[in-house]
Order: sequence, then structure tokens, then C-alpha cells
Amino acid sequence: METLREKINKQREYFSTGETKDINFRIEKLKKLRDVLKSEEEKIFEALKKDLMKSSFESYVTEVAMVYDEINMHIKNIKKWSKKRRVKTPLVQLPAKSFIQLEPYGVVLIIGPFNYPFMLTMDPLIGAIAAGNTAVIKPSESAPETSKILKEILEKVFDEKYVLHVNPERGKEVVEELLKEKFDYIFFTGSATVGKIVMKAASQYLTPVTLELGGKSPCIIDKDCKLELAARRIVWGKLLNSGQTCVAPDYLYVHKDIEEEFIKKLEEEIKNQFGDNPLESEDYSKMVNEREFNRVLSYIDKEKLVFGGNYNIKTFQIEPTILKNVTWNDPVMEREIFGPIFPILPFENLDEVIRLVNSKDKPLAIYYFSEDKNKIEKVLNSTSSGGVTINDTLVHVSSSYLPFGGVGNSGMGEYHGKYSFDLFSNKKGVMNRKTFLDLKIRYAPFQNKLTIVKKIMK
Repeated sequence: METLREKINKQREYFSTGETKDINFRIEKLKKLRDVLKSEEEKIFEALKKDLMKSSFESYVTEVAMVYDEINMHIKNIKKWSKKRRVKTPLVQLPAKSFIQLEPYGVVLIIGPFNYPFMLTMDPLIGAIAAGNTAVIKPSESAPETSKILKEILEKVFDEKYVLHVNPERGKEVVEELLKEKFDYIFFTGSATVGKIVMKAASQYLTPVTLELGGKSPCIIDKDCKLELAARRIVWGKLLNSGQTCVAPDYLYVHKDIEEEFIKKLEEEIKNQFGDNPLESEDYSKMVNEREFNRVLSYIDKEKLVFGGNYNIKTFQIEPTILKNVTWNDPVMEREIFGPIFPILPFENLDEVIRLVNSKDKPLAIYYFSEDKNKIEKVLNSTSSGGVTINDTLVHVSSSYLPFGGVGNSGMGEYHGKYSFDLFSNKKGVMNRKTFLDLKIRYAPFQNKLTIVKKIMK
């Protein structure tokens, strides 16, 4: 039986043949991947249902459809994106032609998370394959059914010397084993704690990394917003996957003048979307495992509870829960919630909210609800985050035309669409000098040449 190291070495040998660099070859593989995904859709839905209790609708919209979008965009544009890009040549270096040529890095490691175990593993893989790399995939051990269907799909499309699925059952142990190996690029999605471990391991070989992490993404609801619409969109964004979304609105800064009315709208909207008992709704998912269930449950402070708070220990479901009069000293504000809890923090002054947001780690996303264009510009220009959505939640992540990634503690590197293709491509600067002219002024001896050079290069 081959060791993991031997399999990775075989990938490196295969990459060196140059077959993955052929653009038509890449396109055919992406088309085949798309065809296999379509034939396995129901199995994907079943796996996500078992792992996270996601409905088929939610699984399609937030996972499968986004993967199709990535594949289609890469198939359509790969030839254009791969072309050499001509750039200007400085006068002193003429005659010459200058251009940027993209080349694949080589063997890429992709470590996927449990919360969107299909999409967040497949999306970076599509970019890596489109750019001409080989890939080693390590899905999350916390989503075992999705990992199994991923393995089946990948084996129908790729030989493991091209794309290798690593069994995640050994969890931390297999990650540690992988991180001892030399890769040409590492793409990690998960917590900042593990992200630091990945980055430290990558530094041994000076391997470039992309870290898609998370953090506490603030949602600011100002008094001039369309309140009912804001509540509807915030409930949708918060309760997708029971709050286990890296860009979920983590906590809500609500203007004190509309706080009570907004909480009522929030309660109404939860009932509109999931009924009087969300724990019985077919559209309401669960916490991924008992550990996460207990962690999120511990954040519910009964003294601050104004709605929800119920749970089902057998299914690991926690009811949508609203907490009022929350402060930064409360346990719910210590780390990313990653669950269906809405902490409400009242505010009076937007400048003060911006100051507080800026005093924390830079978030993966910021959400602002307002109809005031000047205030919107103030939030955009006075804060730093991976992304921003105005008057909605999450939707900026679904666009293949926008870069998605973090900043600071929420991550580094951006992908989706062309940004994925560029991410997994080394940008090689090339200058092709002509031989019919060779100015001797550049060569020693340099006496009496400085005055002339200063005139030319000023």
C-alpha cells in the first residue's frame, strides 16, 4: 500500500510531464467534472442532509449551484485568462517586448471545512485545476458523508496522480502528516487557530498560502433603513446552515431608536421563514456535532434571552435565539458564534460603532443597512474587512465577479472566478530583448557616462 508521501511524489512526477498545462485538457476535465456532478446531484443532497440536515433547496443554492457557476466561468474564460498579457517596456530597455505569462504552481494542497463541505472544497479545486495544477484534497472529517461522495465524484473524473482525495477520518493526525510534506501552494479554509498552524508549517518550505478564515462579522442596522426588509435578509443570512457560515452576520448593532421595533420584526421574520417551532421545520438545519452544539448552547444567557433558546439534544438543533442588552464582556462576544444566536447591541452614534468595529480584529465581512448614501460611504471608507454587503447579507460571496477573502485575522488571499485562476497561477514577468541593437553605455568602464545616463533615466 502506497504511503501518502509516495502518492504526493507521483503527483509531482505527473505534473512534470506537462499534461496538466494543456488548456484543452483542462477544459475537458472541467466539463467531465460538471457532467459527473449533475449525475450525482441527489447523492450530494443526501450527504449534506445527513451531515448538516440541509434541505435540498439550501444545498443546491448555497453549494451545488455555486460550484456549477465556478466551473462554467472557468470553462468559458480559461483560454482568454491564459493568454500572455503584453505590458509596456521602459524606453531605456528598448528594443524589447514585455509580457506576463501565467504558469501553474505545481502540487496544491486544499484543506476543506465542515460548514459548506462540498462547495468550499470544490471551488478552490476548480481554480487549481483550471490553472494547470495537480491537487491533494483533504475534506473535513466532521462531514463524513459529503467526504465520501466527494471521493466518488473525484475518482470518476481524475486519476489520483492528478487529484488525490485524502481520507479525513484521522482528522488532526492526517493534517499534521500532510503539513510535513512539501507543496507548491496551500489553500486552507477553517479557523484562525488552525490557519496559524498551517502558515507556520508552510513557512518551512516558504510555500505560498491562502487562508480563508472567519471572525465576528458585524451587522449594523441604522434607523433610516427599511426595517422589515432588513429583518428578513438578516434572518436569512444568519440562519442559513444554522449560522455555521464564515460570513454570517455575527452580532447586530441596532440603533436605539428602532431597537424594540427591530426585535419584533426579527421575531416575526423567524416565524415567517421557519414557523412557530423552527426545530420541526424541514428547512432548518443543525449544528454539525455535539461539541459545536454544546459550545453554542453555552452562549445563551437566560437573563438576556428575549426569544428562542430551545434546543433538541438528539438532533443537535438550537432554536433561533435573540439576546438583548449584550456587551463585549459576555461569552457570546468572545469568539465567532457560528450558530443561530442574534446578539443585539444598541448604539446611538455611527461614528462610535465604526470606532468599536475598528478596535476589533478585521472581520471577513461587514453588513450595513441604511438608505443614507453619505453614511454608506462613511462605513465603506472608514472600516476594513474582507468584503461588504450593503442592505443585505452574504450575497457578495456568491458573485464570481467579486474577490472573496479575508484581511488580517480573517484571512489572506482572494478567490472566486478569475481571482481563483490568478490565485493558483504564478505570474511570470518576461522581457524578450532584441539582438540587433546593444547600447554600450551600460557596460564598464563607466567613466564619463553618468551625465548621459542621468539625462536618459531621469
